[in-house]
This record gives sequence, structure tokens and C-alpha cells, in this order.
Amino acid sequence: MPSRVPVPLLGRRGPAPTPTHSSPCLCSLPGHCLSRPAWQARTCLAPEDSWWVMSAVAEGLELEAAAAAAEDAARDAAEAVDTGPEEPPLLAGNRLSLDLYPGGCHRLLHLCAQQPSQLLQVEFLRLSTHEDPQLLEAALARVPWSLPLLRSLVLKGGQRRDALGACLRGTLITLPDSLSGLACLAHLDLSFNSLETLPACILEMHGLDALLLSHNRLSELPEALGALPALTFLSVAHNCLQTLPKALGALSTLQRLDLSENLLDTLPPEVGDLSSLCELSLASNQLQSLPASLVGLRSLRLLVLHSNLLTSVPAGLAHLPLLTRLDLRDNQLRDVPPELLSAPFVRLQGNPLGEASPEPPSSPGTLLVLEMPRLFLTSDVDSFPVTPQGCSVTLACGVRLQFPAGATTTPITIGYQLWLPEPGLVPLGPHDSLLSGVLELRPHGVAFQQDVGLWLLFVPPRARRCREVVIRTRTDNNWSDLDTHLEEEAPKRLWAHCQVPHFSWFLVVSRPVSNTCLVPPEGTLLCSSGHPGVTVTFPPGATEEPRQVSMQVVRMAGQELRALLGEPETAVSPLLCLSQSGPPSFLRPVTVQLPLPPGVTGLSVDRSRLHLLYLAPPAATWDDITAQVVLELTHLYARFQVTHFSWYWLWYTTKTCVGGLARKAWERLRLHRVNLIALQRRRDPEQVLLQCLPRNKVDATLRRLLERYRGPEPSDTVGMFEGEQFFAAFERGIDVDADRPDCVEGRICFVFYSHLKNVKEVYVTTTLDREAQAVRGQVSFYRGTVPMEVPEEAEAARRRKDVDALWMATLPIKLPRLRGSEGQGWGASLSLAPLNLGDAETGFLTQSNLLSVAGRLGPDWPAVALHLGMPYRDLQRIRHEFRDDLDGQIRHMLFSWAERQAGQPGAVGLLVQALEQSDRQDVAEEVRAVLELGRRKYQDGIRRTGLASEDPALPGSSPSESPEPGQA
Repeated sequence: MPSRVPVPLLGRRGPAPTPTHSSPCLCSLPGHCLSRPAWQARTCLAPEDSWWVMSAVAEGLELEAAAAAAEDAARDAAEAVDTGPEEPPLLAGNRLSLDLYPGGCHRLLHLCAQQPSQLLQVEFLRLSTHEDPQLLEAALARVPWSLPLLRSLVLKGGQRRDALGACLRGTLITLPDSLSGLACLAHLDLSFNSLETLPACILEMHGLDALLLSHNRLSELPEALGALPALTFLSVAHNCLQTLPKALGALSTLQRLDLSENLLDTLPPEVGDLSSLCELSLASNQLQSLPASLVGLRSLRLLVLHSNLLTSVPAGLAHLPLLTRLDLRDNQLRDVPPELLSAPFVRLQGNPLGEASPEPPSSPGTLLVLEMPRLFLTSDVDSFPVTPQGCSVTLACGVRLQFPAGATTTPITIGYQLWLPEPGLVPLGPHDSLLSGVLELRPHGVAFQQDVGLWLLFVPPRARRCREVVIRTRTDNNWSDLDTHLEEEAPKRLWAHCQVPHFSWFLVVSRPVSNTCLVPPEGTLLCSSGHPGVTVTFPPGATEEPRQVSMQVVRMAGQELRALLGEPETAVSPLLCLSQSGPPSFLRPVTVQLPLPPGVTGLSVDRSRLHLLYLAPPAATWDDITAQVVLELTHLYARFQVTHFSWYWLWYTTKTCVGGLARKAWERLRLHRVNLIALQRRRDPEQVLLQCLPRNKVDATLRRLLERYRGPEPSDTVGMFEGEQFFAAFERGIDVDADRPDCVEGRICFVFYSHLKNVKEVYVTTTLDREAQAVRGQVSFYRGTVPMEVPEEAEAARRRKDVDALWMATLPIKLPRLRGSEGQGWGASLSLAPLNLGDAETGFLTQSNLLSVAGRLGPDWPAVALHLGMPYRDLQRIRHEFRDDLDGQIRHMLFSWAERQAGQPGAVGLLVQALEQSDRQDVAEEVRAVLELGRRKYQDGIRRTGLASEDPALPGSSPSESPEPGQA
């Protein structure tokens, strides 16, 4: 292996194994492919398990995303169609997958009418239930006669999604009675449908081995369910079950039972008769107690009871001989038997262990309920008190907090600040996108007695397929992602919600779906929820201690790849990123499976064109390691073995030097195509708007802005990475007018985030004589942080126009010629008393600052005056007295208000609020920048004179600790 590849990769010698029906890959079984629940559950599969659901349920999974795999498969098929001139055949061996195409029922009826000989050999049928109910019923009625050997029938909804990406239910409400004639049927999946009662024909399918009914509307199960003698797996998760039939105990062969996310409050004692049961999930129900018969489940290995109302559990559960996990999290357990308390396989987090029971009311019929206080904070408040009673808090920045009663034992003051994102504060992976600002909650690290609810507003991501939104937080100098739930309050107003045990920094990001599991010494199997063909198999003995591993998969469209490289025969597999905790290597080789590139099969592949590439960050080079591993090829997949984790990519191309192509393609995956604009306000050319926009939003933004702004056409399209820094430098006699926190040596600093607004309002000036002629300057955009020296003119940098070029674009700026007394300045003819608005600690607005604000209000001044509380009759009087002088109207309004507010607290905040309410965010930001600059100078002066000591516990106590804002 070349020395630049730091990880040894191992492979088995010999021919690739041929898949058989007796030992199928888990991901090849219809209805058994791993889906999104695997990553939500943060769990894994044991190699000997042929069903994935119950192990995923171990962490309280949400099955609603299980149909995401079907949708992704459909899109895979669509990409595969692009690789060939003809549509792939519907019949592939003994499988018939009609959920991949629109109009699946029509296709099935057409095949049944033609009755080809292959149809009689079909054993696996998949059909979407997003069809007309009558057409669906007619198609299913033909199945028993046209597919007599059918073993697996998948009739799932969920291929379609709503605006938030949640899977929609199918239209199936029953099954035709004729389906009971399928004598060979062993697997029936009816998930994500609208069933309210169990179809009668199911009770006559005596050979049924697996029955999946999750995400329906079932309120009860019939007693006749106990007459299915061969049933080994039953999933009825996410339904409306309130009771269970006693006959459930008659399912003597049942091994896995999933009843999570229902309304069960009791269990029948007959559950203890399930002698073969290995895995039982009752998570997220309303159970208050458990029957003592559960201790008779001698085969039980996994028992999931989290998120119920349990106040006690049988002590005998600790003595079940095969039990490896007992999940009792988030119940009402105040005391548990000592046997369970000391057992290593028991999880008890989220229970009030050791706490006293609540005292009953003093007299019958008397119930004292204290209403939780609700706080709504304004923008000038940056802290609030929390008592043991708890409270609900809404911050001015749109953040919500829920402190439950008892979260803190003593009163505490919580401080907060919303930081503008910048690279040193925002941790992003190569394919992550930032969706919010950075929220800091103080004090850091103080643990609460109960988790605090946190809701953050975020910008809806444009790409949602195979991606997820999570809240990222910092703990002990490490960033981690929290379990996050999304809530929609209104269209385009989305909340990310999580529970936090302590305070730190928080932000919302969009990332590729991450599948995580804990690898035990016995080994396990990890599968991608978005790409079922991507798997990692850990053999027994791969690790001595359990370690956490995670997987992310990124797809690149074949059409985009071919257009980028100009190579029509190039195809790639999904990009795989593997990471782990603990030691850098495994004790035994781990087997990785990737799907072959679209259009390539194991029967027709030219091995000389197949390349396995490897990337070890922080290096940016992709190495071809095909010669160092043994690639075992099946019809659809390639397998190889590794002992270290990193990035892997399978390429199929006629090129020999593939590393450079992979780097180019990887950059394109992460690049955002944007345009830069520079516009000047029509009424005030000294006010310049700088903005970086996604290419698809340029036209709409310009149509909205050109009523108030004018300027040149947008720049040519350039590529930028998420979190990349760039800056704008004014050239040819144009300079920045004001001292701004985001201005370094007269250059405006930006940080690009694809989903946030990259826009700034800048006021410019010039030292040239504008009375003689107009000043024709320019603004140039450069990559990177602001260097010590930048070419004064963009021509020098423009000579290196390539991917790594410093210069990106140059746009013209014109300051028109001044006429008459305009060059004297607005304050030249004024005779006003010195005026300071504000105070030393919060910052002053001087007479000069107010003149600057007045000069930029223009015709918007009446709206500002009304929001400042000026009576309408006074506004009309000012208009009349200065009816021929717009500038006089503005100055008189603003300074008369300022004189009345002299010495009053909160006057500056009132002005900023009035500007925002009048849709003059640009002037409000300018005022904030002046105040921030004044505060910093004041604090620096205090520290220099020794009047205040440094407080290392407070953010911003030192200039080096305060993250510099990346954008306004």
C-alpha cells in the first residue's frame, strides 16, 4: 500500500461469493431493507438477525421514515434509466418491483392480462398503495391466480411526502378475500396505510411468517390472530391500540413483537405465554404497571419499555437468563429492585429515582395547581431568572425555553446571547449546511435536575432527500448532535426542538443522514437508512470494548458528474464516510459493501475500469487503492475489507488517473453556485448594498430591490463552500464611511452560509472632489480572510482566474457629482445644542450620528416618527412648516424627539425598534454597529485605567474571546 494511505486495507482471497436464496443479504429481502429508523434509533443489528425492526426499536425509534428507502430506490431506478436508452424490465428474476414506477397497478393489470411465463415464477412483489383504491383492489384481486408462488407481498405507502418531508399514508383500507389463497405467502408488509381493522383474509394465511402493520389506524387486534401458527415477527407500531387480545399468547412461535407508539395502558397476563419471544418493544405507550407473567419469558433478549408511565417493575426481570437489554428510561420509577439497579443491561435515565412522592392535597377535592410563569423578553434584556417552580421563556431572538418544575433547586439567572456565525464558532462537516445563528446560554456546564426544552427557529433546507436537521451543541470542547424533533408552526416557520441537560452553545445544521450504532465484541451489522445497499459488517472479535461507529452516505447525480468531467461513460457509487470512537483500528477486518455504479453489474463489469478511492482528512487527495484490496463483486454490490475508517468511493471510468477526477467531483458536491451583487440606493447613492445570492434566487431578489436600488448586473457565477470567508474591498477612490465591527482596514468581511442572508448595507465616501466630477469607483470581492496586502485594483488579481484564485468579481460603483450646497454637508447650516442619546455603558448616539441617521431616512421618515410615538397632528405640522424641504422635515422630527428623550433610559433602543418596524433594517444595523463600537471603546478604556477587572467567565470580557461577527 502506498505510504500516503495511512490505513491498511485487507481482503479475502478467492472468488466472490454467489448470493443464494438460502442466505440472502439483509438488504435484498423485500420489506426487510434497513431504513431511516436505524439511524434514529442509534442502534445496530446482530449478524444472525434476519429482521431489523426490533433492534432498532431498542432506542425508541420513529418508524414513520421507513418508507424513505422505497422513495430513494425509485430515484436510483430513475438514474439507472439515464444510463441506458431503454427502460429496465419490470420482471427481474423472481422479483417484481412495481413501487418504483408511477401507475404500478396499471402495470400489474397489464402483466396479468398478458400472463408471461415469467410471471408464474414471481415470489416477491412490491406495490405502492398511493393509487386509486378501486384500481388497487382490482389489481390485488388478480394476484392469487397470476402469482401463485408469491412468498413476499409488500403493499406500503410512504413513497410520497408532505411539505416537511414526512411520509404520507397509502389509500389501502382493506384486502380482497381472495388473497387468502396465496398458499406460499410468508411475508406481508402493510405499513404506512389507512387500515382501521385487520383484513379478514390475513387470519387465513396460516403460512405467514412476518406481518408488518406499523403506521396504520388500528384500534384493536382480533382474537383470531392467535390462529397464525407460523408467525415469528409482528409489528403493530404507530397505531391506536388500547388493548391487546388474550389470544396473543397463543402465538407460540412468535420471536419479535413491536407494539411501540400506541395507547396501551395495560397488558394481558397471557403475554407471558409467548415462550419463543426474543424481542419485545412497548415503548411510548401509557403503561403504569407490568404483569408478573413477564418473568416467564425465558427466551427474551431485548425488552424496551421507555417513555411509559411505569411506577414499578417486576424484580424477576433481572433473572431472565438471556436478557441483554432492559430499557426503562423516561418512566415514573422512584424505586426499583436492587437486582435491576445493579444490572449492567438496565437503562434508567429520565426516572425520578430516589425522589419523594408528591404529597396528596390537604383535603379531598382540593387540588392546588400552580400555573407555570411565562416570560416574554424584549431585545434590550439579555438575562432572566428561573426558580424551582419552572417557567416558559420566549426570547426576543425567537428562541423558546421550557424549564420544568424542579429543573433547578435554587433560583438561578440565565443569560443568553445570539452570536453571528463565523468559522471559529461554527463547526461544520464537509457536507453540512448552517440553518441558524449561534445561541449561547449561560452559565455553561451547570447541570439541571431535569432536562430543559429548547426550540430554535431555522431556515428550511432546500435539499431534504437523505438529509436531516439536528441541533448541534458544545460539551467539554467537543461538538455533538442532539436528538432533534421538527415542529411546524406556520408555512416556512419551522422549529427544531430538543431536550438539553445543561447550557452551552447551540445551532441548527442540515447534514447527511447519520447512521450510528454501538459495536459490541460479538459483532454487528450497520446499514444506511437512505441507501439500503450500503452496509458495514463487524465480525465477532473486531473490538474488545464496545465502540461507537457512524456512517454517512452522499450521492452524486450521474448526469452532473458526466457534465463536469466530459466523460460519458463515467459512473460512481454513493460516497461513503465512516468514523468511529476509541482506538484507530479494529482487531479484525471489517467488511464494507457498496453498490456498483449505476449501469454496471457484476456480470458485465470490466475490472480494469473499476477503481476504489480513499480519502483521509484533512488531506484533500483521493488515492486509488484498488490494488491494495480484494474487491468481491456480486451482481449489484462490491465488497472489501478494512481495519480503519475513512472516506471511500467506487468509480467506473476509462481514465487511469482517477484521483484528480475524484477531487474535482468532490469539490463540485460541496460547492454552491452563487452570484455577487452591488447596488446603490436611488435616493442616497452613498448607501451600497452588497449581497451574495444563490444562483436561483438572483432574479427574484433583483425584482424586489430595483424599486429602491440601482446598479450593475450581477457578477458571473462563482462557486463557494459552506462557511467560506470572503471580503469586499472598495477601490479607485471609494472608501467605507463608518467605523464598523466587521470592517478591517476598510474591507468588509463576510462568511458565506448557503441558507442564511449574506447581505450588508455599507455607507461609502470619497476623498476626491465630487463637485468637479462624479467619482467612478468599484468594489471587488476576494476569497479568504482579509490579508495584510490586497492589490489596490482588481486587475492584478484577475490574472489568476482559476479555482484557487483570490479574486472573484469586480462591480462598478458611481458617486454622482455634487451640485451647489450639497457638498457642504447637512450639519453645516445647523445650530444645534450638543446632544448625547444613551449612556456610557450601552453607548452614545451623538449629534453627528443623528445627522447620519437623518440623512438616510428619506421619505420613510413619517413611518419612523409614528413608531417613535409622535402624534399624527405633530407630523402634519412638521410637513406644513417644512413643506419644501424634505431634509428639514427629517431633521426637525428626529432632533425634536431626541431633545425630549434626553436623559431617558431606553431611548436608543426605542429608536432602533422604530427603524426596524419601519422596514429600515439597514439604518437600524448602522445604529447597532455604532453602539457596539462605542461599548467596546468604553470597556477598553475602563480596563486600561484599571477600574474594572477581567472576568474570564463572561464571554467577551476580553477582545480575543469575543467572536468577531461574520456578517451584519
